[in-house]
Amino acid sequence: MQATSVVYDYVIVGAGPAGCLLANRLSENPEHRVLLLEAGGQDNYPWIHIPVGYLYCIGNPRTDWCFKTEAEPGLNGRALNYPRGKVLGGSSSINGMIYMRGQSSDYDGWAAQGNPGWSWNEVLPHFKRSENHYAGDSEFHGAKGEWRVEQQRLSWGILDAFRQAAAQTGIASIDDFNSGDNEGCSYFQVNQKRGVRWNASKAFLRPIAQRKNLTVLTGVEASRIEFDNGRASAVVARVEQKEQLLRARREIILCCGSVGSPTLLQRSGIGPRPLLEKLGIGVRHELPGVGGNLQDHLQLRLIYKISNGQTLNQMVGSLWGKMNMGLRYAINRSGPLAMAPSQLGAFARSGPEQRSANLEYHVQPLSLERFGEPLHAFSAFTASVCDVRPKSRGTVQIRSAQVEDAPLIRPNYLSHDTDLKVAADAIRLTRRIVAAPALAAFEPVEYLPGASLQSEEQLREAAGSIGTTIFHPVGTCKMGQDRDAVVDERLRVHGVAGLRVVDASIMPTITSGNTCSPTLMIAEKAAQMIIADARVAVASLVREPA
Repeated sequence: MQATSVVYDYVIVGAGPAGCLLANRLSENPEHRVLLLEAGGQDNYPWIHIPVGYLYCIGNPRTDWCFKTEAEPGLNGRALNYPRGKVLGGSSSINGMIYMRGQSSDYDGWAAQGNPGWSWNEVLPHFKRSENHYAGDSEFHGAKGEWRVEQQRLSWGILDAFRQAAAQTGIASIDDFNSGDNEGCSYFQVNQKRGVRWNASKAFLRPIAQRKNLTVLTGVEASRIEFDNGRASAVVARVEQKEQLLRARREIILCCGSVGSPTLLQRSGIGPRPLLEKLGIGVRHELPGVGGNLQDHLQLRLIYKISNGQTLNQMVGSLWGKMNMGLRYAINRSGPLAMAPSQLGAFARSGPEQRSANLEYHVQPLSLERFGEPLHAFSAFTASVCDVRPKSRGTVQIRSAQVEDAPLIRPNYLSHDTDLKVAADAIRLTRRIVAAPALAAFEPVEYLPGASLQSEEQLREAAGSIGTTIFHPVGTCKMGQDRDAVVDERLRVHGVAGLRVVDASIMPTITSGNTCSPTLMIAEKAAQMIIADARVAVASLVREPA
């Protein structure tokens, strides 16, 4: 579809999870003209839809922005690849498909920070509205929405044994991570439908493809926002090699994620004055917090060689194993090709001082040196553990006003001493789980970081050596009322009319778990607020005297 000179009611920038859901909800009213812009392409790459295909989507410029962090002091000078989805569906097209809400205290904390309407009891209905849960309607789940949630279609002896070992270590086996308290161990529920990835494009865009009031443009990257008398009025973007003004009568809504939304604001002159003046952009509206408050979950990937058990390493290493995997998937969409990147999860406390579970495990029947490299030749499993409430804060900033220049991403991992302590405690807890009787038959031997590392100093150093992102950046356009807040509790950009941010960047603090479904909840709540605000605006116009 081609852009025209039509003025839209709503221009949504970014067709990730939030953008897809908003496009669906805002275009329900046929009187709303809605434009959805996506810098990436269509989600028709086969590896998007085969669950194990994330291995071929991450780091692939067809589906990934292929960002990199700057060299991180806390990671012993390493720079990390920083995957973000660049395709319809955004990161829901390349992520781990894990359905996770976090803990009720996450959202109660948002409300306590001056964001009324965001407590757990208030956001739970928004989670349920978009959910299509395999077990049906219940107190905590919905079954009438579009966001499909299913159980996984696989079984691994090593994972069952790890779950038993966790129970022997005091981490109870539970059935559901999503009732407000996720402490315990269980298999992850996933966003799949009969063994196929269920991304936001399938859920929210494909069913409404015939709506005449919705225009979806792919391959269109927004460069900046234009203003009219202080109001955000248009998005400047290149459409088929021509720069165009895409005008919004009511609102421009940024759904570009925790990297894209702050950088688009900065290129438009909204952000920290020192940065904008240094780059010669000019200050349209000073908001010091744009691009700050970056939070992410840093995973420590502990790898254990095993004997007497099968892992994916062996299956991938043989021709017969590969043929068997392909055959199982072709027949009934099961087996390793239907695997989410992580199958078994656990939430635990790193120490008795923690008020609730502050660690999340992603346990996998495979191992590799780093993403994008082949699996190891030996049989092994990975127990990846991350601190779900990190204290470290980073930044995202543009290098220049040019949209082609990749941003400066500085997560500042492990820059807070508390994060270093939790990392060391997490390694010790993992070792206690692996030493439990349930795993003894597999004779696990620590490959990374190495059993010889025992002291507090050694474990902290090891965390910096093996730590890597688990792809959950949030917070760079934080919601609140303090000096560093970028949006208010209705997600309106402070001091700028006609402009909202609706994505994971608005989180004041990161949720205790995977961040895709909380982002959909944010969009669901935002849609209701946007529609309600439009009604108020129309009513006020009607009441004005002639």
